[in-house]
Amino acid sequence: MTDRPPSHDEPGPAPGTDAPAGGPGPGPILPTPTRLGAKDRFRGRGVTIAFLDAGFYAHPDLVEPSDRIVRYVDVTDPRAGRDRLRSPDESSWHGMMTSVVACGNGHLSGGLYRGLASEARLVLVKCGTARRITHDDLRRGLEWVVRNAGRYGIRICNVSCGGDYEASYLADGLSQAAERASRRGILVVAAAGNLGNHPGHPVLPPASAPSVLTVGGLDDKNRLADPSHDIYHGSYGPTVDGLQKPEVIAPAIWLAAPILPGTPTAGQATLYAGLAAARDDELESLLSASAGVDPALDAARYLEPPLLRQLVEAKIRDNNVISGAYKHVDGTSFAAPIVSSVAAKMLEANPALTPAQAKLALVRTARRLPHVPVDRQGWGVVDPTGAVDEAIRLRPAG
Repeated sequence: MTDRPPSHDEPGPAPGTDAPAGGPGPGPILPTPTRLGAKDRFRGRGVTIAFLDAGFYAHPDLVEPSDRIVRYVDVTDPRAGRDRLRSPDESSWHGMMTSVVACGNGHLSGGLYRGLASEARLVLVKCGTARRITHDDLRRGLEWVVRNAGRYGIRICNVSCGGDYEASYLADGLSQAAERASRRGILVVAAAGNLGNHPGHPVLPPASAPSVLTVGGLDDKNRLADPSHDIYHGSYGPTVDGLQKPEVIAPAIWLAAPILPGTPTAGQATLYAGLAAARDDELESLLSASAGVDPALDAARYLEPPLLRQLVEAKIRDNNVISGAYKHVDGTSFAAPIVSSVAAKMLEANPALTPAQAKLALVRTARRLPHVPVDRQGWGVVDPTGAVDEAIRLRPAG
C-alpha cells in the first residue's frame, strides 16, 4: 500500500467544504474525469463495487447527500459493526482514499474532485491493519465477496493491496479466489504494485492471476498533453506463470484524494488552505486562533507577511495539500480504482457484460505510449470513453 500518512494522526476537528488552495505540484491538480477525457453520461449507477483494503472511513464524498455504502465487513473481526466507519484511525486512510478516488462525488469540493463512478454503490471489506494485510486475510476477503456477490449485486472487486509472496495461480489460494470471483461474474481489478521490476519485487497475487485486470501506473505530469506523459514506477511481469502484467495503466500520481477527517493532518491542511486564502492583515490572528496545529507556524507567527507566505507555500507543497479536505497522492493503489470506476461506467451502459468482455474491452480501447516498453504498460492507458462505447456496442440485440 502507498501514501499512508504518519501514524501519529489522532482525532481532531473535521474540515469543512474547501476549494483548492492552489500551488501543489505542477499547477492546480486536475480532476480525474478531466485528465482522462471521460464523458459524464454514465456514473456507475446501479453498479456495486467491493473494495478490499486495510480499513475504511465513511467519508462525506461517499455518504452525502445519500449514503452509498451498502455493507461494511471486517474479515479479521466478525463482531465489528458499521459504526467503525465513523471512527478515524491509522487503518482508515488507505481504503478511504482508494474508495473515494473511484466513487467519491466530490461533496467536500463542490463536485470538483469526484471519481468516475460517483453514483456507484460500495461494499467495504476490511482485510487487515495499517501495518499488515496478510495473504490469507486477502483470500478470506475475496471469498467473502464471492459468497455475498448476489446479495449485494457486486460486479467489480477492487484490490489495491497485494499478498505476501509470489506464487503460481495454479496452487495459490488467493489467486484461486480471484479466479472463482471471475467465474461468478465479478471483475477483479488489482494494483500492480510500486516497486518496479526488481529482483524480489514481482507482481504478487491476486494481481498475478490470469483473469484479474492488473493496473500499472501512468505519470501524466498533471497535464493533458500526450507528449509529456510517461510511465510510473509500477511493478510489471512476467509473473511466475509467465503472464505479462499489467494489462493497462491509469494515472498513478498527482491524484486528488481525501484527507481523513478528524486527524492532525486534516487540521494542518485546513490551516494551510485558510492561510493561503487570507489577507496579509488576517495572517497573525488566524495563526493565533490555531495555536498548536503546526509548531513551525506558531514560531513564525510574527514574521512579515511575505516571509510567512513563503513558509505556508512550502508547507502546502511539502504536504501535497490541495485544500483542507484533499491532498494529492501517488501509487498504483490509486490507478486501480480509477480503472474499477471505468468498469462501473461500462456495466451501467451494458449490465450484460461479463468480466472477460469488460477486460477485453478495456484492453482493446487502451492507448499505448509510443516511447514506453510494452511490458511496462501492457495495452496502454485506459480510455473511459472508448471503453464505454465498446460496452454499448456489445449490448445484446433486442
